[in-house]
Parts: sequence; structure tokens; C-alpha cells
Amino acid sequence: MSEKIKIAVVDDERIIRITIADELRDKNYIVKEYANAQSVLIDYKDFLPDILITDIKMPGMDGIELLKKIKQLNSNIIVIVMSAFGTVNIAVEAMKLGAFDYLTKPFNTDEIFILLDKIKEVASIKEENKILRKTIEKKYDFSRFIGDEKTNEEIFNHIKIVANTNTSVLITGETGTGKELLTNIIHFNSNRINKPFIKVSCAVLSKEIFESELFGHVKGAFTGAEYDKVGRFELANNGTIYLDDIDDIPLELQVKLLRVLEEREIEKVGSAKAIPIDVRLIASTKRDLLELVKEGAFREDLYYRLKVFPINLPPLRERKKDIEHLINFYIDKYKNDSITIENNALNALINYSWPGNIRELKNLVERLVLLARNSVISKNILPLTITNPSIKNTFSNTLGQPLDKTVANLEISLISNALENTNNNKTKAAKLLGLPVSTLRTKMEKYGL
Repeated sequence: MSEKIKIAVVDDERIIRITIADELRDKNYIVKEYANAQSVLIDYKDFLPDILITDIKMPGMDGIELLKKIKQLNSNIIVIVMSAFGTVNIAVEAMKLGAFDYLTKPFNTDEIFILLDKIKEVASIKEENKILRKTIEKKYDFSRFIGDEKTNEEIFNHIKIVANTNTSVLITGETGTGKELLTNIIHFNSNRINKPFIKVSCAVLSKEIFESELFGHVKGAFTGAEYDKVGRFELANNGTIYLDDIDDIPLELQVKLLRVLEEREIEKVGSAKAIPIDVRLIASTKRDLLELVKEGAFREDLYYRLKVFPINLPPLRERKKDIEHLINFYIDKYKNDSITIENNALNALINYSWPGNIRELKNLVERLVLLARNSVISKNILPLTITNPSIKNTFSNTLGQPLDKTVANLEISLISNALENTNNNKTKAAKLLGLPVSTLRTKMEKYGL
């Protein structure tokens, strides 16, 4: 709503009309007064009011008819109706037709200003919601799934196909591959965007409370059930529910979940009453559900019910083309000034196996941006597990050995790798290790290298 709010005042009683208009002008509102409803409609193109204050009982066209017609011209116009004591029921009817509120005559003009403050507050909240909605839509548009264009094309095509349907989606992929982000993108690009979006981490729910958390319970259903509880499925009604790590759902509860998906209704724990629900299910898993089916740890019928529309997110080690895109994206996100990355550092990151996938990469880049010297991410600030992958194996092979022997093995591995990478140039190897050449020679003699 604009800072200078325009108000049209309509009343066939001149003294009331003028009094209201003058009071509003004193508060810096732009006001135009009318003696009848017809003149408001005739003048509408020349004076477009933000707010209309109109009497109900007027000769010719009454306030109710004016409300209907002006809402046809502008559905966003805010209408306040004025009514005598005996016509309050008509005023209530006007609110059903879209009026914001009503005033019962006679009233103090302060009541109008209270209503106007309320209107401004509602308009402010609507504007904030609009901004928030745009922020959410931007946060979860397709561009948020960073990677090589060709790599993502198939995933995006799948999302566009399935987003506006009620079809269940099963997202598979290792931890950190972006399953939750993909779920957000599906929901916020669907026709359920303005409906509830409930997320459930199946891995953190204990077996004892699982059924109650998903479907709710009634008072007295079990020891400690002191009140009725609304379950996650009921909270998600008309919207989307996301079940993360669905492989962690206890086997005995899987049949109940299957029934919910098939019959579109739930039963609370302790109740036989069926509650209809309209919920779109998105599930994700880091494990191979088909293998779990073969092991008897997951129901086959539930597996096929979930796998109506599967989307697989490959691990980062299989998406080498995406790594550079992701690194540059997170550098740009976390940097304060311009930061560059050296080619040898970038190549080391591209060739790393990324067991933690995108989550690991994101956290590492945030740390590298802080450690960057002279705004450059160089190879010597990368973790040793990335620049020297053999170190991890060195550690695993030395478990149970004395600490001094483990440290010695580590130093031997680092020195050997440095010499190998510099063609046995001790000066360059020492620089790579951050040691004086004399110290490197001493260590080489110590270990017989």
C-alpha cells in the first residue's frame, strides 16, 4: 500500500461525510467524498482509491451493491461499511462479500483510525509474506541444484514431469548428495507450494514413538498419552510430507505406512476412526532398498509403492564435471573479497573421492575461504587426506601401534610423496612440505630414504 493512501468516503448524509473526510485529511490521507454510490463508479478511473468507506443504506444503489461492483473493478480495494444499529446483520453479510470490517453508527472517528492502523498492519504482513515467498521461490528454483548442465538436465526434466502430480517420489543417493534440497525444489515448484510441508527424519525417531509421531494418538492410548496428539501425516494434509531415511522405518510399521498410501487415510494410535488425508509423499534413502527387501528388512510391496517415480542422485565422485561448478559456487557464497583457486588445488579437489559428497565439499570450501592467503586457495592449505590420499590408508594400517611409530610412518609417507611429486628435487620437496632443506635431509637420513 502506497505511503499516501487514497480514501473514498460515500454517505448521503452530508454532515457525516464531511466530518469523516476532514478528520482523514488532518491525518494526511488523500480523501474524496461522494453523496451516492453511482458517482463513485463514474469517477473511479480518475480517482482510484485504496480504501472505500461507504454507508449501507443510501437512495438508489446501496452500499452492498457498490461493494460488489467496486470489487469487480478492483478485487484488492479495501472496503469498510457503515451501518445503523438495526442493520448490523447486513454489515456482516457485506463482510462475507469481501468487506474488510464494519462500523456501527453512531461511532467516534477514532474507531476509523483504529481500523486504518489494522489495515496498514495487514498490508505490511501481506507485503512481508510476498517478499518471503519470492525469497523461498528463488532459494528453491532449479538453479539451486548446482552442477554441469547436461548432468542436471535429466533430473530437472523428471522434476518438471512429477512436481504438479500426486505421485510418490523416491530419491536415492548417498549421504550428502542433495536429497533434501531436491525435495524442497519439488515441493516449492508444485501446486502444493502454499500448503504444509512436513519433514520427518526417520533415523532419529525411536521405535516406541514412531507410530505416534507419524499418525498421532488419542488420550489414554498408552502410558503417558495424557492428551490427543496430531501426527505428521495429519499436519501435512493437503501438502507434502518428506520421509528422510525411510529405510529406518521399523518393519512392523511398514504395513501401516503402506495402508496409508493405498487408502489415503490414517488411524491414530488408540483409535479405530479413519481420518481421510490428501498428502503427497516424497521419501529418500541412502541404502539400496531392493537389497533390504532381499534381506527381509524391508517390505517388497512398500518398496514398489514408494518407487512409483524414482530419482537417483549419483555420488560426487561420479560427477567430476560438477565439482568445479560447486567449488566456484561455494567460494562465491562464503567469500568477503575476491578469491581465486590455483589450478593444482582445483585438480586435487576434482580428483578427490568425496565420501561425504556435496555436504563435505561445502564445509571444506567454507574453511578454505577462511584459510586462503592473499585471497588465493593454494594446494598447501588443502587437507593432507586430499593432497595425499594414501595417508588415510597409512592411519588405518597403524592402528594399535605406538604413537611414535605411527608418526614416523606418516612422515615417511609425506616425504616420499613430496619427493615423488618433485622428481626427487629436495629443495622443491622441502618447500612443498614447509620445511627447511636441512631438516628434510636430516629426516631422510633418519628414515633411510
